[in-house]
Amino acid sequence: MANRTDVYKCSECGMMVEVLVGCDCEECAITCCNGALDLVEPNTVDAATEKHVPVIEKTDKGFKVTVGSVAHPMTPEHWIEWIEVIAGNKVYRKFLEPGGEPSAEFSICAESITAREHCNLHGLWEAS
Repeated sequence: MANRTDVYKCSECGMMVEVLVGCDCEECAITCCNGALDLVEPNTVDAATEKHVPVIEKTDKGFKVTVGSVAHPMTPEHWIEWIEVIAGNKVYRKFLEPGGEPSAEFSICAESITAREHCNLHGLWEAS
């Protein structure tokens, strides 16, 4: 069973996919490297000194999402790969690079959003 916007990751090569159309059957499996991909459950609470939970700020043009209450590192060894916003039935994503800022601005009209981000070392994080 896969739901729309679920994220799956290959434990061998690291490939990630996001589901666009869900499926109710138990027999379906997304595969890579000769095995099924693992469902990635988003974390929602920081327990370490590094901060990963997305911080959402309403702006005049939409929303700004910053990773962590303290800016997340953006080094080649440890960085935020992407930030995504889900607003109703729409998904907006910005891919980031090492050396950049761990934030993204989305010019959208919405009352509320869910923000997700993926750290190359610490996985998927979410906030609403």
